[in-house]
Amino acid sequence: MPEAASAAAMRATIGDSEFDRDTAVTRRAPGVYDIDLSAGWTIINAVNGGYLLAVLGRALGDALPHPDPFTVSAHYLTASRPGPAVVRTEAVRTGRTLSTGQASLFQYDDEGDEVERIRVLASYGDLDTLPDDVRTSATPPAIPPMDQCFGPQDGPAPVDGSSAIADRLMLKLDPATLGWALGQPSGRGEMRAWFGLADGRDADPLSMLLAVDALPPTAFELGLKGWVPTVELTAHVRCRPAPGPLRVSIATRNLAGGFLEEDAEVWDSADRLVAQSRQLARVRLG
Repeated sequence: MPEAASAAAMRATIGDSEFDRDTAVTRRAPGVYDIDLSAGWTIINAVNGGYLLAVLGRALGDALPHPDPFTVSAHYLTASRPGPAVVRTEAVRTGRTLSTGQASLFQYDDEGDEVERIRVLASYGDLDTLPDDVRTSATPPAIPPMDQCFGPQDGPAPVDGSSAIADRLMLKLDPATLGWALGQPSGRGEMRAWFGLADGRDADPLSMLLAVDALPPTAFELGLKGWVPTVELTAHVRCRPAPGPLRVSIATRNLAGGFLEEDAEVWDSADRLVAQSRQLARVRLG
């Protein structure tokens, strides 16, 4: 078998990939789900917020009668750790075209007390029933071809355990947003990249919840360093993505009082705007 055909045959598929296994939840009782949060989606010791959003999104997709997340708003209350967790869901309203539910993820702290890590309110529908009509002034981000962009493997060797999530992603960053990596941040607060999962699994609505929070923080291009924890994130899934890599563009226009916003757009291989998000994040100044 030719090498290209062999690689294609080995690509993971939706429902059978590391992402699917690591976001899988086990129903313990109606509305109650168990999961072991994987250390493979961490930065330092913190579990990535987009991965957590996908975990809760999967639980709500099982608990609600509609299959696809349309809008998901999450408040990150305390930092999640790899290991056992429980997700509790509640249907708030069930309609003909949309269902709304809420979900919270809990873990035990060092004293053995149950702690809420993240709380979500979401509306679900069926993306396949949406009309094809599109009226937009949005345009895809201008990102150089993938072979002219750079990923984590192109930089210095990372410190062991510093960013396990990088091994699970296909990230190719626009060189115009990489000044921070060279000690010369642009000050523009922009980040753009080609995005996919490292095992070749195509994107779906759940993995787009990961995509909106998977790039390096725009704070890096503002000349800031260190952890940028998410306070609140709202994601909108607009349509089911076409096969192929996604393009993700994130911009920050305002940093004030130690907080900044990140506005993200996700575009598919058919040049469609398939997801959007806004998050509020805390930064460390000085």
